[in-house]
Amino acid sequence: MKDLTEIQQALRQFAAERDWDQFHSPKNLAMALSVEASELLEHFQWLTEAQSADLDDQTRDQVRDEIADVQVYLIRLADKLNIDILEAVSQKMQKNKQKYPVEKVRGSSKKYTAYLDKDS
Repeated sequence: MKDLTEIQQALRQFAAERDWDQFHSPKNLAMALSVEASELLEHFQWLTEAQSADLDDQTRDQVRDEIADVQVYLIRLADKLNIDILEAVSQKMQKNKQKYPVEKVRGSSKKYTAYLDKDS
């Protein structure tokens, strides 16, 4: 599969063939997404920064599967809510550019609220 639309169609078909669409409400998909994100996080629990950047092959394969699971549920959720993920990301990046202007945030990991003018 090469693009998001193809993946979305394949996921629709996969769910339909198994009669799972009945379970794929936005609420359930959001909950499943959270569970999968937690399963991804579990692989990094207790690792140092260096260890997290240098996973062994088995762990890397497991992380890869969890990343795929997160993406699958995210695509299904967006599909159910008629949200174009690529457009949403583009719009969010524009908002982030406004919240995090380069001249104020370069090299800092503070939340955008730390950069707000006190007079605004």
